[in-house]
Amino acid sequence: MSKKKDNHEQTAEAAVETPETEAQQTCTLTAEEMEEARSHIESLQKKLDETVNLLQRNQADFDNFRRRNASVRADSYEEGRRDVITALLPILDDFDRVAGTESKDEAWAEGVLLVHRKLTETLQKEGLSEVETDGDFDPNLHNAVMAEAQEGVDKGKILAVFQKGYRVKDKIVRHSMVKVSE
Repeated sequence: MSKKKDNHEQTAEAAVETPETEAQQTCTLTAEEMEEARSHIESLQKKLDETVNLLQRNQADFDNFRRRNASVRADSYEEGRRDVITALLPILDDFDRVAGTESKDEAWAEGVLLVHRKLTETLQKEGLSEVETDGDFDPNLHNAVMAEAQEGVDKGKILAVFQKGYRVKDKIVRHSMVKVSE
C-alpha cells in the first residue's frame, strides 16, 4: 500500500510541478464527434460573421443619420436666416424712402440715415445683397410689372425699378419689381 501511496503522491507532485502538460494532452475523437465539433465551430463562425456585418451596417446607418442630421440642421438654419431677413425687408424699404426725402431737422435726418446704414450693414453681414437691375430683364431675378415702348431702347431692357430685389447668399428672397421696354 505504501507503494501505491508513493505513486499517487508522485503523480500529484508531477501535476503540480507541470500544469501545462495537462493542457497539452491529446484527446482522441471519433470521426462523428470531430464532424460535430467542426460543424459547431462553423455555425459559431457564421453567427460571428453575421453579427459583425450587422454591427457594420448599424454603424454605417448611424454615420448616414448623423450626416443627414447635420445637413438638415444647416439647411434649417439658413432657411431661418432668410425668413428673418425677408421679414426685415419692408423696414429697409421704409428707411430707403425716408432717406430719399428732405427734412428740416438735420439731426433727425442724420439719425435716420445712421440707423439705415447700420441696418443695411448688419443685413449685409448676414449675406444680404441687392439684385442687379442694370441692363437686361431676367425673369429669374426681376418681376416685370409694367412694359413700355421707348425709342432708342432695345426690347427687354429695364427702364425703372419700383422695388429693390434682394438675395441672401445665392437664393433670391425677393424679386425686383421693374418696368421693362417693349
